[in-house]
Amino acid sequence: MAPKVVLITGCSSGIGLALAVKLAQDKQRRFKVIATMRNVAKKEKLETAAGAALNKTLEIKQLDVCDEKSIRSCVNSIPQRHIDILINNAGVGLIGPIECQTIEEMKAIMETNFFGVVRMIKEVLPDMKKRRSGHIVVISSVMGLQGIVFNDIYTASKFAIEGFCESLIIQALKFNIFVSLIEPGPVVTEFEMKVYEDAEKADYSQTDPETAEIFTNVYLKNSKAIFSSLGQTPEDVAEHTLKVITTAKPPFRHQTNAIYTPMTALKHADPTGALMTDSFYKMVFKYDTLLHVSLKAIRLIRWQAQKMRQGARLLGFR
Repeated sequence: MAPKVVLITGCSSGIGLALAVKLAQDKQRRFKVIATMRNVAKKEKLETAAGAALNKTLEIKQLDVCDEKSIRSCVNSIPQRHIDILINNAGVGLIGPIECQTIEEMKAIMETNFFGVVRMIKEVLPDMKKRRSGHIVVISSVMGLQGIVFNDIYTASKFAIEGFCESLIIQALKFNIFVSLIEPGPVVTEFEMKVYEDAEKADYSQTDPETAEIFTNVYLKNSKAIFSSLGQTPEDVAEHTLKVITTAKPPFRHQTNAIYTPMTALKHADPTGALMTDSFYKMVFKYDTLLHVSLKAIRLIRWQAQKMRQGARLLGFR
């Protein structure tokens, strides 16, 4: 069989880079990867990671998800505009009190995280419909299922894309097109780290002192602990995505971090929302010491499990 053409957005770093390399280096040579990025001047890291796959099973192209002309130009450069799998990965983050964020900053998040995905799907969907074949994948987030304090606008962008895809899939399935939402929890990437570094230096004079204190000394502190204890690597998410796109009947939703599944299930257990809001309120403001102890325990367990897996591999076990 001919390799499937996979177009991935946002491949200069993080999940996009890891995913592009993972698919391009597939031992079964099942994929031809079109790895795209807004600024191709940042392609060196991807080129190095791709190694021998570069210009063979991996090709780098310029694409800005906020520019329809850029999108069309990229898709038109692909033979017969044939894309078997579209992976929407490009995204930006924004955290902090909303009083300190401008409407323009909020719009920029929606332009990339929501409308960027919509633009991509609008461009490739007609061709997939004609072929009656295709798979649209969106790197979403658990924050598309569950709001997280001080992530108001980012969460809104992910909720928007989840709702969009939930509506789209019914029509898409009629044309034998699958839609899958990949929902990671915290992922340790340059993208995430820069968001938090910028937040630590930002000016919070536009909000009240109590809110600023909660954000800097409660939220940021807890976030660091959560990332170090529960955070996945981009390679982990890439492995999950590979499994989804190689499944005969791909799932609509796939969470990559099982630890988060009970948290996202809270809102479904109680339709009034009281269970979810009460649980998160107490976790943030009442039981933060217990939270940190639990995170340390989880980090230790994960470290031990990793060492056991490494030992098993050394002994020849899979």
